[in-house]
Amino acid sequence: MNAPNHRPKAAAKALWYVAPGVAELRESVLTAPGSGEVLVRTLYSGLSRGTERLVFEGRIPPSEYARMRLPTQEGEFSFPVKYGYAAVGLVETGPADLKGRTIFALHPHQDRFVMPAGAVVPIPESVPARRAVLTANLETALNILWDGHAEPGKRIVIVGGGLVGLLVAFLAARLPAEAIVVDKDSSRAPLAERLEAAFARPETAPREADLVIHTSASEAGLTLALECAGFEATVVEASWFGDRMIRVPLGGAFHSRRLRLISSQVGAVPPDRRANCTPRDRMEQAIRLLADDRLDALLGEEIPFSELPRHLPRLLAPDAAGVGALIRY
Repeated sequence: MNAPNHRPKAAAKALWYVAPGVAELRESVLTAPGSGEVLVRTLYSGLSRGTERLVFEGRIPPSEYARMRLPTQEGEFSFPVKYGYAAVGLVETGPADLKGRTIFALHPHQDRFVMPAGAVVPIPESVPARRAVLTANLETALNILWDGHAEPGKRIVIVGGGLVGLLVAFLAARLPAEAIVVDKDSSRAPLAERLEAAFARPETAPREADLVIHTSASEAGLTLALECAGFEATVVEASWFGDRMIRVPLGGAFHSRRLRLISSQVGAVPPDRRANCTPRDRMEQAIRLLADDRLDALLGEEIPFSELPRHLPRLLAPDAAGVGALIRY
């Protein structure tokens, strides 16, 4: 057996964000997997239009560099940086119980990679590899509803019909609860309805909601979310604005209605579930929930990995069409 520092090396290609608005494919050196590691050939990865847009634009505040850093990340957010967290691939080398399995991993966009076997999660046969790229986003949506203490029978309004917002609606409808997606883009209506949620434009957004989830990453969206909340309702801010300052309207009826405004972030399981649920438990639960072919409608455009750098400015534009983007290797 090769000693750890004398293991064979091979090349792989990875996406690097190299300057604001600029990305390129670079070669990465792979060391052959050692004991307890896997070599994965990537099949698909998902593009996070929220977080990766901020990375692409260089809008990650320095105070968050360390907290946002993933174990598989290389470089720094001040550029260049290799970032991403939704990879689905086939284990080519590794322990017998994983070899030949399709897995999900929190890994940047890269055609082959090596990581600890315990850090990858096998995907059940009931979930196609393409759909499995939604794992991280669905895990986020699950955490959002946990943070909001969502319950069956409640009126849950989701302001923002992007990928995470629609996944929140999908989970809320399963409770079952009255789930309503609010978005200015009426093309999201068929997607919401496919997931058994109602749809409304901002001017007709329902009021008196028991729980409001904000995912639009806009100041206007947060204002509307507060307006949709009923007496003593909870508003969950699930958007992240990066280094941007926004105004929050906490005057008017905010106090008289005794509203509760809280944040949600997938980096931690909510305190009331933490004793019995690890992040891996949460991820495995999210993967099982992906066994629903209606979710294929959220996958969006499919982009070849070799062409990804030139498509990124369009895919990560604030007004980008569709709700998701799928990278094919």
